[in-house]
Amino acid sequence: MRKWLGLFVVTLIIFFNMVMSVEGSSRVNQDELGKYFVGYQGTFILFDEQNDEYTIYNEAQSKKRIPPCSSFKIYNSLIGLQSGVLKDENSVLKWDGTIYPIASWDKDNTLASAISNSVIWYYKEMAARVGKDKMQSYVSSIPYGNCDISGGATFWQVSSLKISAEEQIELLKRLYHNQLPFSQRNMRIVRKIIILSANDDVVLSGKTGSGFYNGKDVIGWFVGCIEKDGNRYIFATNVEGDD
Repeated sequence: MRKWLGLFVVTLIIFFNMVMSVEGSSRVNQDELGKYFVGYQGTFILFDEQNDEYTIYNEAQSKKRIPPCSSFKIYNSLIGLQSGVLKDENSVLKWDGTIYPIASWDKDNTLASAISNSVIWYYKEMAARVGKDKMQSYVSSIPYGNCDISGGATFWQVSSLKISAEEQIELLKRLYHNQLPFSQRNMRIVRKIIILSANDDVVLSGKTGSGFYNGKDVIGWFVGCIEKDGNRYIFATNVEGDD
């Protein structure tokens, strides 16, 4: 998890500096960004809200639906809150004593700490308390990608639920404009708990995600928003590889 966060924060900074110098058409395909994706099939989208402009690398990949992995926790959090299973960002779920490879998982967690540390058991338990029928109703009402939650207890991992980077951008735009089918209070809570840094009047928010198959990382995501000088830049990037 830490590896993906470091990789994508550094990559995003590079992309952001490049994007700020782009002028011209409303849809710009930045082929030169390909050097950052060597060895992977990947895409990057950045939406400049103020100028209504998109910067896109690999537009074909940006439309391809792949498992969201832990980037789904943004919307899983909203569902937990809206359903009443969670009261707010301080809602605690008890650790059952299972030892995990990440130390921050081996304790009781709040919603805020669970999304920060991407605690899978917390979201698994929360989804179980919501129930499959209600979960399906919420996922369909968003709607989230292919809306397929048939893949088991962690359907958002390398399983049935899939979404494209392009769709991630549209959902984030709606999250930041209070246009999703959730209360404004709950959307405000989720926007707060996905803040990663706030320095020098620049706020970086987002969620990473990685997917494992046969013991190897095969999917990586980073989606979120940069707020700077009164503007929002909403981004989504993913990579797929054999390892």
